[in-house]
Amino acid sequence: MTQDDQPVSRKKFMEEFRRYEKGSVSRRHFLGVTGLGTAMAVMGGAMPSLLPRAVRAQDLGDRVALATWPNYHDPDNFDIFAEKTGVYTQVNVFGSNEEMLAKLQAGGSGWDVFVPTNYAISTYVAADLIEPLDLTKLPNYDAAAFEKRFSDAGMVDGKLYAVPKNWGTTGIAFNSEHTGKVDSWKTFFDGARDKWSGRAMVHDYQLTTIGNALVYFGHSFNSVDPAELADAEKLLIDVKPHLYAISSDYQPAMRNGDAWLTMCWTGDGKQMNTDMPEIGFELGKEGGEIWSDFYAIPKDAPHREAAYALINFLLDPEVDKREALAHGYPVADERVNALLPEELLNDPILYPAAEKLSALEFGAAATLTDPNRAELMARFKSA
Repeated sequence: MTQDDQPVSRKKFMEEFRRYEKGSVSRRHFLGVTGLGTAMAVMGGAMPSLLPRAVRAQDLGDRVALATWPNYHDPDNFDIFAEKTGVYTQVNVFGSNEEMLAKLQAGGSGWDVFVPTNYAISTYVAADLIEPLDLTKLPNYDAAAFEKRFSDAGMVDGKLYAVPKNWGTTGIAFNSEHTGKVDSWKTFFDGARDKWSGRAMVHDYQLTTIGNALVYFGHSFNSVDPAELADAEKLLIDVKPHLYAISSDYQPAMRNGDAWLTMCWTGDGKQMNTDMPEIGFELGKEGGEIWSDFYAIPKDAPHREAAYALINFLLDPEVDKREALAHGYPVADERVNALLPEELLNDPILYPAAEKLSALEFGAAATLTDPNRAELMARFKSA
């Protein structure tokens, strides 16, 4: 029976049941449409196959909320996860660690899993916003499979708070038909103010936008020195009127030709280059960022068991292989790399030569909460 006491057809029931089983609709929706109400529990006792897989397995619930970065997952994997568990993945996309931190500090984010970058994890721990992970619930995690420089940040004071997702670099994507090869932050900023005025983009993210402006002058990517930040601010204020946009979601403008060059993360560079070979990707020869991202669980995660199930699923080497083939970010898990095609592992965008990586810096925790950098970014955006 339906809520208005009209019988539901067998076909309609099965359609809604399959949607519920896959995590496409909530339990409330399913019970309301089919009119089963509390009878669901009774029927499940006699006929367990009528219960969604989540209920039959670990009572994971019907959804899990993931806060992550743009263009960073294979959507088909979320469909497979829903099919296996009955849990629908709700994806929230963010453009900076500052935005993620502010959301969690405000409380009530509703997130179950989020993807912080290496330098932010210690701040989350100090603010008591994330919990140590229970590795008994992550059997697919093998610490020995990860290169330490891409995994160590997840360990704080001897406790594991986050497990590695991917690593990469922050470089320059450029449309070579309009700009030629761009492999220098000096060329990037000088060109943005001159011959490529109106065609350049920078991240809506202080770490990289300020960091790359600092590198322009030969300063450290992570500098919090007031005099060096003043140099960066002068450059950014000067370039601001010439920018196409300040955004961490730059692929649409690059693909449609509105923008010709942008600050760019590895995977985005690879995705665009694969589809449009005229879009190249290079690291700034003066320096810049190398980074690693992680999976973590907020302390107030409303669906904790589903969070563990999702992370464990995504750490499965076969699943992570599909992720890597879809998003184009380097993988730190040697089990996954053993499954990837050689041409991917030899791709210079994904795996730059060691000498190119040597000039890069991992982000430092001090940059996340430094008030001078935060105020600089605010003045730049409002100028």
